[in-house]
Amino acid sequence: MKSLLLAAAFVAAAAVAQERPSSVSTQLSVGGEVQNALMLSVDDVRALAKRRGAAEAGGYGGLRLIDLLDEADIRRDSPRALRRTYIVAAATDGYQAVFSWGELYNSPIGAKVLVAVDRDGAPLRDGEGRFALVSLADEKFGPRHVKWLNRIEVRRVEEGRR
Repeated sequence: MKSLLLAAAFVAAAAVAQERPSSVSTQLSVGGEVQNALMLSVDDVRALAKRRGAAEAGGYGGLRLIDLLDEADIRRDSPRALRRTYIVAAATDGYQAVFSWGELYNSPIGAKVLVAVDRDGAPLRDGEGRFALVSLADEKFGPRHVKWLNRIEVRRVEEGRR
């Protein structure tokens, strides 16, 4: 019985270790098709949220993704560029979530996508990293919840030929 309990404890510990990446980022980068690439600490995100308007929803606190993207200033260097733009939120463990520019800026979803640094009035828990991206307007919670967020990249689909 003792060996069975030890084996169960070992399996549980291994599952927790696999859930948490080996490196939790203390910086969040925003880059790609932007005028102003950003490298932000948790305090930088809080200061930006204070200046642009803090966002809170679902117990999370931080900054709306669209406010962060506005700070980075997405490039509009060609006709219809924004229509071909998408945003990738990436975590230190390789997990990624994707949003189109249109759904962030032209639908109710954009107001509920947060770059979170707090939860329930306290810094994010160790299991979520220093930054997390949460999409609270999605019908299914989870697929676009990015724990251990460390990078937001603005990309563009190539313009089609006529």
